[in-house]
Amino acid sequence: MQDNPPIFRRKIYDQMLQWKRVKDGSTALMIKGARRVGKSTIAEEFARNEYESYIVVNFDNAPQSVWEAVDNIADLNDFFFRLQFIYHVDLKERKSVIIFDEIQKAPMVRQAIKYLVKDHRYDYIETGSLLSIRRNVQNITIPSEETRLTMFPMDYEEFRWAMGDFVTFRQISETLVRRRPLGEKLNRKLMRDFRLYLLVGGMPQSVNAYLQSNNLSHVDQVKREILQLYDDDFHKIDGSGRIARLFRSIPSRLSRHTSRFVPDDSTSRSVNREVYERMLSELEESLCVNFVYHANNPSVGLAMNMDSDRFKLYLADTGLFVTLAFGDKGITENIIYRQLLSDKLSANLGYVYENVVAQMLRTAGYELFYYTWPTPSGKHNYEIDFILSKGKKICPIEVKSSGYKTHVSLDRFCEKFSSVVAEPYLIYTKDLCLDRQTIMLPAYLTPVMANLNHGGGQEEY
Repeated sequence: MQDNPPIFRRKIYDQMLQWKRVKDGSTALMIKGARRVGKSTIAEEFARNEYESYIVVNFDNAPQSVWEAVDNIADLNDFFFRLQFIYHVDLKERKSVIIFDEIQKAPMVRQAIKYLVKDHRYDYIETGSLLSIRRNVQNITIPSEETRLTMFPMDYEEFRWAMGDFVTFRQISETLVRRRPLGEKLNRKLMRDFRLYLLVGGMPQSVNAYLQSNNLSHVDQVKREILQLYDDDFHKIDGSGRIARLFRSIPSRLSRHTSRFVPDDSTSRSVNREVYERMLSELEESLCVNFVYHANNPSVGLAMNMDSDRFKLYLADTGLFVTLAFGDKGITENIIYRQLLSDKLSANLGYVYENVVAQMLRTAGYELFYYTWPTPSGKHNYEIDFILSKGKKICPIEVKSSGYKTHVSLDRFCEKFSSVVAEPYLIYTKDLCLDRQTIMLPAYLTPVMANLNHGGGQEEY
């Protein structure tokens, strides 16, 4: 297999073009995201295509001469001269870009963005992860002259593009617009394609491993290497290993079907509230996870009624989630992957589907919320897995890993909040259909629904 993944088509490229056209050098472009989502690759591809020349300064392995140039960054003429000499690149005024890769490791360079942008000779792209972790911003002033984009793992449409399929997603999008079923035979085929996305995930290295080998055990090995990289990062932030344990416990916590994320006893006993909240903040800043917060009163605004103490945690990439969830062996056996792909594994996979729906909604630009309330008997809870804002109204979502069409929680929610509900959705594995007011949606149409309700989640400039 190739060490470096091919350059896949990514939607963020269009947002980068928008930045270049609208801002015209008045801000630097900051691309943030989890490790290995493709930030460096897309930045260099953009520089190669859209500029006459470019320099990539990778602060992860920069030579000493670069750090000497950084020490004298106040003298911009000297700084630019040194970079051109070190990288053997001729920078051209207003026609070149400098990429500062892994910018979190050079906080003084990030602080200098204000002056680099004001100088206006060149454009600047910053890429980084763990950008807001305390030690990466300590003692510096964060520049306001940054246009920030978040890069996520490949979404399902980008995954289909990587598979060489540029037609299916566009065609099935019309299905939801017209509320027209596809038929069970076609739906089964589309669900099998979608389950491949569940297993491989959207990390470019994982996708490339599948394309090169067509072997899901090889893909699993790549995903384990990425997870180990995340572990290493978390241990650098927190030498006790508690953040890493929180991260790795996510699948097991979800499988218990509790109404919130609850840390294990060893974590809750060993840290006070302030330390625990800092750990959660650093986990969230890693962009390796998606937080879904409880909305205490969805009828009067989700963010305004967010309960920061009640939340669920999902992984930002469902392919990595599957490896964590079924990682009790050295390498997840191909038979497990085949059974998952064929939808024949005898396990409750509801939490896997919840994870991928969270991933797709977050990629579409939504902040994520859920809602629970007691049944009349008080012995159980009704639960809405996700709630989306749609103008002044909301769309409740229930997720199932099967074809079951029951949706009691949705029905009770629509009765309770009838004045603000726009459209309720049941996301499941069967074909599109309507059950009174509820739209029964096959899982692969989730991003279509999200974009129709939200307008695609594009950044503002």
